[in-house]
Amino acid sequence: MNKNVADLLNDQINKELYSAYLYLDMSNYFERRGLNGYANWYKIQAQEERDHAMLFYQFLQNNDCVVTLKAIGKPDKKFKKDMDVLKAALEHEEYVTSLINNIYDEAYKVKDFRTMQFLDWFIKEQGEEETNARDMITKMELFGNDPKSLYMLNQELAGRAYSAPSLVLD
Repeated sequence: MNKNVADLLNDQINKELYSAYLYLDMSNYFERRGLNGYANWYKIQAQEERDHAMLFYQFLQNNDCVVTLKAIGKPDKKFKKDMDVLKAALEHEEYVTSLINNIYDEAYKVKDFRTMQFLDWFIKEQGEEETNARDMITKMELFGNDPKSLYMLNQELAGRAYSAPSLVLD
């Protein structure tokens, strides 16, 4: 595997683990607010991000590359209101999409078709993540100021269950 592509994949492990930390921090915010459904949503997001890190980890190992683990940064966002969290989540997902696109671009330049195929799943996943984040913002804008509606949104998010990604690695 091209060294630059391998380095970017290694960096992505760190970015995914940071994402998990960020989502746990968001979950903490909502727990303190008494919105356990929103807290649940972001806890599950954290689990997904940890799984994504492990997919990158396993892909590198399966391709006989050295995995280099780096320190995970502490989330530095401060949230004053619910919408701050939702907008930060969308902004972060857009950032992660740019990272995945950058790795894909580097793999394309060196004709690393295996990595490109591996990243196809993440490209689709990022599209779903951005859509989910936008939907949460839209629902909060429409209903979040009404306590009964906020309660219903919270109940909806409380029903989210975790399911591990189904990506086959070679």
